[in-house]
Amino acid sequence: MNPEMREGAEVTEVEVAVIGGGPAGLMAAEVLSAQGVACDLFDAMPSVGRKFLLAGKGGMNLTHSEPADRFAGRYGERRQQIEAVLSEFGAQAVRDWARGLGIDTFVGTSGRVFPTDMKAAPLLRAWLQRLRHPAGGGPGVRFHMRHRWLGWDADGRTLRLMTPSGERRVRAKALVLALGGGSWARLGSNGAWVPLLAARGVAVAPLLPANCGFDVAHGWSEHFRSRFAGQPFKNVAIRFAPASGPTFERQGEFVATETGVEGSLIYAVSAPLRQQIVSAGEATLHLDLLPDWTPERVQREVAHPRGSRSLSSHLKSRLGLDGIKTAVLHEWLGKDGVQDAMRLAAAIKALPLRLVATRPIDEAISSAGGVLFEALDGHLMCEALPGVFCAGEMLDWEAPTGGYLLTACLATGHRAGLGVLSWLKAAGRDATQ
Repeated sequence: MNPEMREGAEVTEVEVAVIGGGPAGLMAAEVLSAQGVACDLFDAMPSVGRKFLLAGKGGMNLTHSEPADRFAGRYGERRQQIEAVLSEFGAQAVRDWARGLGIDTFVGTSGRVFPTDMKAAPLLRAWLQRLRHPAGGGPGVRFHMRHRWLGWDADGRTLRLMTPSGERRVRAKALVLALGGGSWARLGSNGAWVPLLAARGVAVAPLLPANCGFDVAHGWSEHFRSRFAGQPFKNVAIRFAPASGPTFERQGEFVATETGVEGSLIYAVSAPLRQQIVSAGEATLHLDLLPDWTPERVQREVAHPRGSRSLSSHLKSRLGLDGIKTAVLHEWLGKDGVQDAMRLAAAIKALPLRLVATRPIDEAISSAGGVLFEALDGHLMCEALPGVFCAGEMLDWEAPTGGYLLTACLATGHRAGLGVLSWLKAAGRDATQ
């Protein structure tokens, strides 16, 4: 076998192929490269790590510092499967990995972990340098950009890859698929792999938006939308009691959009909201505009005589409510409703927001659904496709923002890389011998 890629060859032979240059694919390649295994990584985009870089624009949130048990609980129904891979490569391992690349980290006030410079680009540059030139002097990872995976040839073993100069065919002893989910298609994660795997007998759950925004019933009024779309609801709390599962209650902030709501507090409850909408057609959460006030105090201040002052001036002076918070009360109660002190006080503490749809998956931060863990063995190898491993967001799990997404992508890439090593050794294909 000639390990070098020959563009003109009918079928090019490689040791291990990794398809997808996001965190999961890069981590799988690193595990292999560190053990001296020749690895060729293919990606449809002109450069790797594009979603990684964009996600880090507001500050590169690597992981979270909370206790392991609580951390694992962030993965909901897939806790058991993700907890298993986190036991090998968890939050502390992420910090150690970054430190090994010369990037120190710190814990923010929220418990989130960031690089000291808050940037993603220096971390990615250092990582790619190490992948290309491993410390042990072994074969570095070979990167092949603008190679879009089309599936398999008729033989079921040969990979088809479309390049700017035409189609290439590649055959590998093992394959790692790390193609991402269905969000942010412009960065390469478009879910086009779903029918390719389904056609080969791999069970895949439909891709759905996660960490996403929602549309409110009937939409905002033109007045509210034109004045407040894009503005945040600060220092509020939401409560959502789904038909099944625990009640969600949390304080924080979110943003009004042209059609509804989005932002960190909404993302944190997006999974049960989405599930409720799927099953019942809508979901209603309750918004507390003054979470630090008791209902009795709110009622007392609302009922306080306001004399000649306008209602807006009264709410501002007595309760500190103005701007978008006052506007949403008018939006919900109407001109007459806000004059009813009892209804107004109740709405301030529990204003119902009816949500009727998620925003499109391409607008979502991440996606749910993907390759079922039940279709994989413990090494993340497809039961229906021996030698084919899956990692990252293309697996059927989801998590809120806060470092949980990246940590699980790295951890599953790490597990898949170890799985490939085990597969090569067990099948007598060990490239290091």
